[in-house]
Amino acid sequence: MPLERIDYTDGDVALAGWLARPAGTPRGAVLIMPTIMNRNPAMDRRAAMLADAGFVAMIADFYGETVRDFDHARELAATLRATPEHYRARLRAGLAALVEHEAAQGLQTATIGYCMGGQAALELARDGADILLAASFHGLLDTARPATRVKPRILVCHGDADPMVPREQVLAFWQEMDAAQADWHFHSYANVKHGFTDPESDARGMPAIAYNASADRQSWAALMGLVDEVFG
Repeated sequence: MPLERIDYTDGDVALAGWLARPAGTPRGAVLIMPTIMNRNPAMDRRAAMLADAGFVAMIADFYGETVRDFDHARELAATLRATPEHYRARLRAGLAALVEHEAAQGLQTATIGYCMGGQAALELARDGADILLAASFHGLLDTARPATRVKPRILVCHGDADPMVPREQVLAFWQEMDAAQADWHFHSYANVKHGFTDPESDARGMPAIAYNASADRQSWAALMGLVDEVFG
C-alpha cells in the first residue's frame, strides 16, 4: 500500500508523517509512534494493517532527519528526550498533524507505538492528550514525569525477557497507572525479548531483541480486540 507524505512541523523543525487510508469509511484515526530508528518497513506494514482494519493511520516522525545507523538514532533520541516538555511537544505535533488532516476530520483518535514509540504512546496518555487508547508494543515503560491522571484506555504488550524493561520497571509502571486511575491492560509474554513484533529483529545481531511469531500474533489480536471495544 503506498503511503502519503504529510509535512508538518514542531516549532522550526520540519517533520514528515506517512499516512495510510482505509478503503471504506474510516472507523477512527491512529497515530503510529515508530521505533528509535524512526520510519521503517515494519512501521509501514503496521500502517497498512491498520488501514485494512478500517483506520486512517499515520506514522509520526521523531527527528525530521534520516537516521544513518543505530548509534545515530541513539544520539537523536537522547536529544529528543532530554526534557519531558521537548519530547511531548514533538509527540503532540504528530498527533495534531493527524487530527488536522482532511482524512481524519471528525474521527476519534488512538495512538500505538513500538519500542521507543511504545514509550511515546504512553507519554501522550500521561500528558492528557485527547485520545481514546494508547497501546505500547515492547515499549519502554519509564518516564521522567509520572502521570497524575490517565483518561485513555491503556494496552501494554511486553516481553518478559526484555532486558530493556526489567520487572522493576514493570512494577513501577503498574503502580503509576493505579495511582493515575488508569484503565489498563498488561500482556506479558514469557521468554520473549525486545522487538518481538518485527521479523527483521533476528537479523540485527543484537542479543536483546528477537522476533516471536506467537507474541506478534497475540499482541496484535489484543489490540484489535480493544479497538473493537473502544471504537465499536
